[in-house]
Amino acid sequence: MKKPTSLSAIERQRSIFTKGMAGILPKVPAEPTQLALKAKDYMSKQAYAYIAGGAGLEETVATNRSDFRQWQIVPRMLNNVADCDLSVEILGQRFSSPLLLSPVGVLEMVHRSADKAVARACHATNIPFIVSNQASTSMEAIAKEMGDSPRWFQLYWSSSNDLVASLVQRAEANGYTAIVVTLDTTMLGWRIRDLDLAYLPFLRGKGIAQYTSDPVFQKLVDAYQDDGNSPSASIRPQTFLSLFELWSNYPGGFWRNIGSSRPLKAVRTFISMYTNPALNWEDLAFLREHTKLPIILKGILHEDDAHRAIDYGVDGIIVSNHGGRQVDGATSTIQALPRIVETVKGQLPIILDSGVRSGSDMFKALALGAKAVCIGRPYAYGLAIDGQRGVETVLRNYVADFELTMRLSGVKQASAIHRSMLKAVNK
Repeated sequence: MKKPTSLSAIERQRSIFTKGMAGILPKVPAEPTQLALKAKDYMSKQAYAYIAGGAGLEETVATNRSDFRQWQIVPRMLNNVADCDLSVEILGQRFSSPLLLSPVGVLEMVHRSADKAVARACHATNIPFIVSNQASTSMEAIAKEMGDSPRWFQLYWSSSNDLVASLVQRAEANGYTAIVVTLDTTMLGWRIRDLDLAYLPFLRGKGIAQYTSDPVFQKLVDAYQDDGNSPSASIRPQTFLSLFELWSNYPGGFWRNIGSSRPLKAVRTFISMYTNPALNWEDLAFLREHTKLPIILKGILHEDDAHRAIDYGVDGIIVSNHGGRQVDGATSTIQALPRIVETVKGQLPIILDSGVRSGSDMFKALALGAKAVCIGRPYAYGLAIDGQRGVETVLRNYVADFELTMRLSGVKQASAIHRSMLKAVNK
C-alpha cells in the first residue's frame, strides 16, 4: 500500500485561515447541518429526499445523532502529543485513519461524476471506499480511478445466486479486498420522502450500473418474461419523459437506446430480483464458496447476531442501521456498540456506521471498541457541492477534527483510545 497522504490537522487549519485572510471562505461547510443545507441547493428535490431521507418519521436518524451525547470525553493532560499516529489495522490492512466511506447508491443523482469523483477523492486522501452495489458506475471503472487505494465491495444479495457469485468474483478480480454484505435491506424501508415524491431512481435506470455491466445479469434480462404483475403507469406526458430518462441512463445513451425495449426490460428484471427476503445465515456458506475475500456483515445491531456471525466464520462486523433508512424507531448504533463489543471480545473487528458527524464521534466510537467508523451522507453532500474536491474537503475535515480531538484528549495513537477516556451520562 502506498504511503498515507498527510492530513495534518494543524496544516489543515492553517490553510483555511490563511485563505481567509484573502477573503476566501470554504466552499464546503465543515458544520454538518450547514453542509446538508448547502448541498440541498445543489440537488434536485428527488435527489435530496433520497440521500437525506430516512424511514418513517426518521426517529432512527435523529437518535443516531442524539445518542452520541450519552457519552462524554474525559481528556488527559501532559502526555506529549507532539507526534501522533492515526492509523489502524483491520483484517491485516493498515489504513491511514479510522475513517471509511460507507456505500451510497445512485450518486449520479448528486453529481454527474458520481462514484468516479468519490473514488478519485479516496485515492487522493488514501481513505478506503466501500463501493456500492447500487453504484452509478461499474466496479471496474471505479477500480481504475482508485489505483492501489484500499477498496471494499458492498453486496446486496439478490434472488439470483448466480448473479451474487458473478458480482463477488468481479470484485475479487478488480482489487477489492473485502465483501461487505448488507443485511438490513432485504426489502426497502418505508421512506416517506421518496414516497411523497413517488420517485424511485432505479425505475429510471439509475444506480444499476453493477447489474447492467454484469454478464450474468444480461443473461437474466434475455430470459426475463413479464408475469403480468409488473405495475404499469397511466400514459401521460411525464411517462414519456421518464422513458427518455431511462433510455439516456442505460448503457449506450439516448440515441442508441431510443425506442428500444431492452432498458425497460432490464429495469423490470432488476426490480424482480434485487432483494431477497428469504436470505438466512446458512446462505453465507454459498458466499464463502465463491470468494476468498474476507466477508464483513453490515447491519448487525443485536449481540446475538454478532455471536452468530462468529459461529458462521464471518471476518468482520459493521454495526449499522443503514443511516436510519430501514427501520424507524430502531436502536442507534452507538447504543448498540458496547453490547456487541462485549459479545465479540476481540474475535472480530467491529466498525461503526450511521450518525457519525464529527471527530469526537469517531473518538467515542473507538473508545467504545470500534476499530473504525464509516460516513455516508456527509461525503455525498460534499460531492453535490464541489464534486471530487468537495468529497476531499469533507474527508480532510473529518480526519483533522479526529486528530485534534485525539491529541487534545491526551492520546497520540488511535489504537490507544480506550473506554476509560469516556464518561457515561446519566448512568
